[in-house]
Amino acid sequence: MTSALILVDLMPRIIALPLAPHSGDQVLTRCRRLAEAFRASGRPVVLVRVERPNTPEQPPGSGFADGLVHPGDIEVVKRTVGAFHGTDLDERLRERGVDTLVLAGLVTTMGVESTARAASDHGYELEFVADAMSGFAADEHDFTVERTFPRFGAVRDTAAYT
Repeated sequence: MTSALILVDLMPRIIALPLAPHSGDQVLTRCRRLAEAFRASGRPVVLVRVERPNTPEQPPGSGFADGLVHPGDIEVVKRTVGAFHGTDLDERLRERGVDTLVLAGLVTTMGVESTARAASDHGYELEFVADAMSGFAADEHDFTVERTFPRFGAVRDTAAYT
């Protein structure tokens, strides 16, 4: 089994939003720890960010958080909510023999969940890092982590990977 870490929308303009139950900075710190652990064990780290389609210039803060991307990481720019549609993410993962995705990032009920559902449709095994993601409201995040994600895969915390 080869697993890859998928970090969704860790962009300054999204990290700065009022999020719950974890702040964007808390999520970023945990995602950095996860990425370090995956890189140290030779497993792929995928960084996904969104660009608004048909916009000549993206809003300020649309790049990845400072220092997040390291040499050898896979970078994906999406133009939809999820990371699979209209990107080469599936091909890049298959080239590396990846069959399990560990998901984290922002926000739980949008980019993370949409990416997870598409990943399931593509046949990947899924794991979710509950304390390394957050939502627009704590109750939305909690419902998704407690009720929806367990139907797709295992739900863990950062400590299980670091």
